[in-house]
Amino acid sequence: MKDLTGLALDAASSQGAEYADIRIVRYNYQNVFARDEIIRSISESESFGFGIRTYYKGGWGFASSNVVTKEEIKKIAALSVQIAKASAASVKKIVPPAPVKSYVDSWKTSYKKNPFQVPIDKKVEVLLSTNQEMLKVQNVIRAVSDLGFESEHKYFASTVGSYIEQEVMRSNASATAIARKNGEVKTRTYQVAPLNIGYEHIEAVDMPGHAKRIAEEAVEHCMAAKGPVGNKDLVLSPSHLALTIHESVGHPTELDRALGFEADFAGTSFATPDKLNKLKYGSEIVNFICNRNKPHSRSTVGYDDEGVKTGKYYLIKDGIFVGYSTTREFAPMIGEKESRGCAYADSWSNPPILRMANTSLEPGKKGSPTPDELIADTKDGILIDGMGSFSIDHQRNNFQFGGDAFWEIKNGKKTRMLKEVTYQALTTEFWNSCDAICSPEFWKQQGVRTCGKGQPMQRGQMSHGSAWARFRNISVGGAQQ
Repeated sequence: MKDLTGLALDAASSQGAEYADIRIVRYNYQNVFARDEIIRSISESESFGFGIRTYYKGGWGFASSNVVTKEEIKKIAALSVQIAKASAASVKKIVPPAPVKSYVDSWKTSYKKNPFQVPIDKKVEVLLSTNQEMLKVQNVIRAVSDLGFESEHKYFASTVGSYIEQEVMRSNASATAIARKNGEVKTRTYQVAPLNIGYEHIEAVDMPGHAKRIAEEAVEHCMAAKGPVGNKDLVLSPSHLALTIHESVGHPTELDRALGFEADFAGTSFATPDKLNKLKYGSEIVNFICNRNKPHSRSTVGYDDEGVKTGKYYLIKDGIFVGYSTTREFAPMIGEKESRGCAYADSWSNPPILRMANTSLEPGKKGSPTPDELIADTKDGILIDGMGSFSIDHQRNNFQFGGDAFWEIKNGKKTRMLKEVTYQALTTEFWNSCDAICSPEFWKQQGVRTCGKGQPMQRGQMSHGSAWARFRNISVGGAQQ
């Protein structure tokens, strides 16, 4: 691999590139899907190839191939430089990319059991056992579950002298019960947090052990009263807040969106650089931190796809907007000297683009309320668990979120289940209404596995952690019972 990467860098430099890097990557995928008491599909695939990125007088070039030979690497390196030179012709003002240090290193996800070495029969048993437990509950008409695994083995080298080898392992699972009663069909999903970890993650969560509860809540959902219309206090679980964080904090603080260079799939951003260190994004207890070193989080790696060593940084500190996710290309555009290591490509065939890191709401201090205490302190509210539908405008400012399950809170008690609940708010109004976050022992992370961005579209993956939190006086929609 060192010979091949060295050949690519020499070929790009000889064609006039001021900078070049190459990624040679092998991906493996496996998915097992069960419906009721039948395994509906088992799929496995592999992808192997390389991509070469070059820089010339303000212009970037990229080219790739799945033919990993010396002759092909020379040809693709020359093509990448040709594209960079063509791109440079349209550059009006050259802003050189932020410098990057040289690293020779290897890094891998920490895991105990390689999921690709676990027999399929064992995975089938987990899924069928989970579905059987859900189907035992009266009025459950369908049960579906799945297991998914990914591995990514990457060799990166650049003309600054870096040579980095990385191995990433990912595991995820889910189970959904579908119930029918009183003329209603409703669902309830148990989403195993997608993490960078081995098969031990699946064994630890005990999917069959959660199946009965999920199924019973799906039936209860069929009989639930319709959600109210008006203003309510919201008590939100970590599994619900993950998507709200992703859409209303993660995307608006991607610098390419804030500068107007990116709009695909998630729009631009209201959080423009003139608001940096000024905008009161949330209440004083709201702190958002990005961390690409958090063990087992979905976007955790040792180095990004520009060879930048990853770390952590704040987006929101004590409620104030203080930072962006950046890459080498965009950091200098707001006067920053270093990238925050947020470049990622979902394939050897795509160039790295700016992707949000693992973005999490910090928990309350030790001694902050427990979820039960938060509910006991809420007079008129709604508890929301799990991810559901969402809608947000192109500036990431005006949004509406649903969820997977809802319960009424009356006079400090969790009472009946509700259905068809949505809430609406402006991003900064919502986060400024946060008046309580539970203590650190209730902090959990959930994740997003299919965040689309760019043309051609790329799939991003990242974790979003939080503890239970309360938001005061939020507009809630739905039909009046």
